[in-house]
Amino acid sequence: MSYSKVFTIKESIAEIKKLQKVSTKIISKRLQVLLIFKRYEAEGVSKRIVADESGVNHNSVQTWRSLYIKGGIDELISHKNKGYKPSKINSEQENALKIILHNPENGFVGYIELQTWFNETYKTDIQYNTFRGFIIRKFKSKIKVARKYHAKKDQEAVDAFKKTSIKSVKKSSKKKVKVSKK
Repeated sequence: MSYSKVFTIKESIAEIKKLQKVSTKIISKRLQVLLIFKRYEAEGVSKRIVADESGVNHNSVQTWRSLYIKGGIDELISHKNKGYKPSKINSEQENALKIILHNPENGFVGYIELQTWFNETYKTDIQYNTFRGFIIRKFKSKIKVARKYHAKKDQEAVDAFKKTSIKSVKKSSKKKVKVSKK
């Protein structure tokens, strides 16, 4: 087993805690790890002990320790990830999709038909997986789920059916059924 890496932390505990309060969740975890290293600064501590104490993977602890040794606190709190790419579908197109998806008479069978309609309407070339992922993420859509009712259902016919079926059920429940014993 190798020895613990001993290094000096220039900032005080108060300065690190002050930075931790105003930073994002990701940076706050890094500063928490730095506080643990600061506590064991004189004798040194292994990355695995720090990982167990902070609840972070030991490889992350090693990476953050190397960042601090290389560039100090500025290097440690700089976060270079950019996040998600900007959406290829703008707000106007998103509203049109919302309207067409919530219309019970739209007639689209699946995502491919919807994608084809979208690409032809807005003169775009969005890939299937990108489009499908956007629709699922934004509108919580599911693949080919049966509708609760038919799009062209005649409401009067439904009401008439309910009226006659309720009467016939009530009549049959009032009649007593005689069971003969043999």
